[in-house]
Amino acid sequence: MNVSPDSLQTVFDRAFSGLSQGRAVFTPKLAPHEVGMIASISTGIARVSGLPGAGFEELLRFPGDVFGIAFNVDEDEIGVVLLGEYWHLHAGDEVQRTGRVMDVAVGDALLGRVIDPLGRPLDGNGSVAASERLPIERPATPIMERAPVTEPLQTGLKVIDALIPIGRGQRELILGDRQTGKTAIAIDTIFNQQGQDVVCVYCAIGQRASAVAKVVSNLREKGAMDYTVVVVTEGNDPPGLTYIAPYAATSIAEFFMEQGRDVLIVYDDLTHHARAYRELSLLLRRPPGREAFPGDIFYIHSRLLERATHLRKERGGGSLTALPIIETEAQNISAYIPTNLISITDGQIYLSPSLFELGVLPAVDVGKSVSRVGGKAQRAAYRAVAGDLKLAYAQFEELEAFSRFGARMDEDTRKIIEHGRRIRACLKQPEFSPVSMPAQIAILLALTADLFDDVPLKQMTDAEQNVRQAVAAIPAEVRERLVTAEELSDEDRETIIQIARESLASFQPT
Repeated sequence: MNVSPDSLQTVFDRAFSGLSQGRAVFTPKLAPHEVGMIASISTGIARVSGLPGAGFEELLRFPGDVFGIAFNVDEDEIGVVLLGEYWHLHAGDEVQRTGRVMDVAVGDALLGRVIDPLGRPLDGNGSVAASERLPIERPATPIMERAPVTEPLQTGLKVIDALIPIGRGQRELILGDRQTGKTAIAIDTIFNQQGQDVVCVYCAIGQRASAVAKVVSNLREKGAMDYTVVVVTEGNDPPGLTYIAPYAATSIAEFFMEQGRDVLIVYDDLTHHARAYRELSLLLRRPPGREAFPGDIFYIHSRLLERATHLRKERGGGSLTALPIIETEAQNISAYIPTNLISITDGQIYLSPSLFELGVLPAVDVGKSVSRVGGKAQRAAYRAVAGDLKLAYAQFEELEAFSRFGARMDEDTRKIIEHGRRIRACLKQPEFSPVSMPAQIAILLALTADLFDDVPLKQMTDAEQNVRQAVAAIPAEVRERLVTAEELSDEDRETIIQIARESLASFQPT
C-alpha cells in the first residue's frame, strides 16, 4: 500500500492534537547513534568496521547479548575480543557501542556465590543482587596511600607460617609442576581464615570443570563459602572470558578492601591467563615475541598484581593479599612466565615434585622458597625459632644428600641428620587440617629444644598430636603475649617447652 507524505503528516497531526490539549506535549528527540558491522569473525575475536568513535577497551554489544572489548583500535577497523558464545554471529551482523568499559557487580551479595567474570551466577541460586559495579581495570593504589606490611596472614601450614611467612598486603607466588599441591596450599589458606574476619576470593582461570566443582564442594563442606567469592572460567570458555577473569575478581576484592577489610585473593592459575592472552594477541595479529607471547605479557600481570596492597589508615586500613599460582614445566623456574611473576611478586613458595613423590606434604622446597616481606610481619614467637630451624633444615638437606653415597659419618653429623628428619616429619601436614598459632609455636619450640630427637620416626605423628593437645594447658596470658609481645620472653619460652616436654614424656626411651 502506497501512502503519500501529505497523508502521513495528516495522521501525525490528528494523533498528537489530543495530547497537545493536555498538560504534556510529546516532542520526539533525535540523537545520532553509531552502528557498526562485523567484517569478519574467528575463534574468540571479531573485526568490526563502522564505529569511528569507539575507544580502546570500550564495551561493544553484539546480537544475542554478546559483549566484546575493543582491543585493537585501527584506522579502518576494530579488533574485538568476544566475551561470550559467539557461534551464532556472522559477518554483516550489527554492532553497537555501549559508551562504557567492562565492569563487574560487587558487594556483600557476592559472598557465598559462584559467578563468571561477567557476574552471571553459576551455582543455580538465582541472579546476584548487587547494587554497585566497578570497572575490571582500575589503577593501582598510589605509593603514598600504601602502608607497610605489618600484620601476618596465618595460613595454618607450619612450614609456611614459620619459614616463608606471608603478610597482609603481600603478593606471594606459589609455583611448581602440575599435580604437586599448589591449589591445596591456597585452599588450606582460605580454610584457615575462618573466624579471622578475612574475605576470600578464589579465581579459577581456565580450569577443568571437575576440578572447580571439587574445590567449591570442599569450601562448602568446611563452611568457607560464607566468606568466599568464587569467580570461574572453565577450560572451554572463550579466551576473552579467561583473560578478564583475574581483573574482574580483583575488582570484587578491592571493593571489600576499600571498606577497610582484609582480603585474600587466589589466582589459579596465571599460566592459563598468559596462554589465553597469547592466543588473543596472535589472533589479532599482534607481533609475537619470546615463546610467541606478545611484548606486553609482563605488563598484563604487573598491573594485576600491583593492585594488591595494604592501605593507610586514612584510606580505611584494608589490605589485599594475593596468592598467584603458576605452573612450571620439568621444574624449570627460569622459564619466561615464571621469571616474570617471580620478579613482580614479594617472594615465592616452590613445590618440589621430588618431595611430593617422597610423601612430604606440603611439598615445599624451603631452599628455593623465600618471603621478601612477611618476616617483618611475623609474630615475635615465630621469629625466635624460624632462623635456627631454617639453618638446621638446610644443613640436614645438604648432609642427607651427601650421606646417600654411603660415606661414614661422625656422631655430630648423625645427630644433625636425625634432627633434620624430625624437622621434616613435623613440617608434614595433611590437607584440610590447619594448625592454630599456639600449637605451631609449641611444636616449633619443641623442635628447637631437641625434644623430638629421641622419638622414633614412626611415632612422630602421635608425638606431635600430643603436643597439640597439650597446648590447651598454656596459660591465657602467655597465649595473649604470643600475639601481642614484640619479643618472646625466656619465661614464656620455658613455660611452653616444659608443657611440650611433659606431653612427650611417654615417647622417651626408658
